[in-house]
Parts: sequence; C-alpha cells; structure tokens
Amino acid sequence: MTVTLDVARTTGLRDPKAILDDIGMANPQLIPDLGIGLWEREVRLLQRDVVRVRSLAERIINQGVAYLITAMEKPGNDMGPGFEVDQGVHQIILDTPTYWAICEKYNQGRYKHHAPLIERRRDGIVMRTAALIAKNGFAIDAELWEVDASDCGPCDDKVPDSH
Repeated sequence: MTVTLDVARTTGLRDPKAILDDIGMANPQLIPDLGIGLWEREVRLLQRDVVRVRSLAERIINQGVAYLITAMEKPGNDMGPGFEVDQGVHQIILDTPTYWAICEKYNQGRYKHHAPLIERRRDGIVMRTAALIAKNGFAIDAELWEVDASDCGPCDDKVPDSH
C-alpha cells in the first residue's frame, strides 16, 4: 500500500521547537544546563548519544515531538513511527522530567505509556502515522518517514493509554 503525503505549506503549522521551549520556560528545572532552551537540550542529548550530525538530530527531535503530541491528542488512533523518528521519541521519553511535562500539558496530566512490540510491523502504519500527524497541524519531514515506510513501527496500542 502506498500513502502519499500532501502537506499544505502554511504559516499555521505547529512548531515543535517552540512547543519544547515553551514547556522549558514554564518548567525551568527541566533545563539544568545554563543558557539553553529545552529544544537545544534535547537536540544535544540526541547528538551526544545517537545522531552525530546536528541538522539530522534537529529533524529527528522535530518529528519525535510531533509524534508524541499527536499520540497524546489523538488517543485511540493506531500509530507507530519508523526507526529514524523513533530515535527522537525515545530521546524525549528517556529525559523523563521533560516527557512528564509533555504528558501533563498534552495528555491531561496522565502519563502516556510507551509499549513497543519486539517485532516491527509491516502494515503501512508509518505512513498512516505521518498523515495523522500532518492532519494534527505539524509539518512532516517526508524523508524521515519514507525511509522506514516498508519496515514499520514497533508500537503497540493494546496497552491502555500507550503509543
């Protein structure tokens, strides 16, 4: 199955960088590193551990934030990122105080569980997820989604309130 992403380019798109920085400003304890915003912190952490190229780390964090917020705002939708975007999702989840602050704001104060399957799904979920994120007001980095379109995401929506 082929899903084509047709994302309108408008100025009304939601900005993951601004979203993280707003959360950081509301919760300054999330940024123990002096002089940087929460966006910068997450990008640097991803660069430190996983992705060495800054521009790629920024793209991955951008899509990870868009995925997490959409999963929280659109419960009940079967969603799953591919490997590339999942690195950004995991980075944010591993920074547990940041992830909790996102859950508080976008998941009505409830923790959103992350319940991956061992085997990756191959049912087109990655591209359907990208389309759902686009409908939720975020720009899609098509290259990051399409690279994993045939080796789909491992997320399991069977655990209550999970992605």
